[in-house]
Amino acid sequence: MAWNINNNKCLRCGGCVSVCPTAALELRDNIIHDEKLCTLCGVCEKACPVEAIKVTKK
Repeated sequence: MAWNINNNKCLRCGGCVSVCPTAALELRDNIIHDEKLCTLCGVCEKACPVEAIKVTKK
């Protein structure tokens, strides 16, 4: 599985950050993703209002 964000689509609303159960995301100029904390659960993908986040199978 892989986690990807399209920074061109991202609104930087912080919705994904607030729902992440492992605190793997941080909002700065862009969304910062900590691969060590991420479980690839997909909660952030579902919370994104513009579908900027994709969790996919490799």
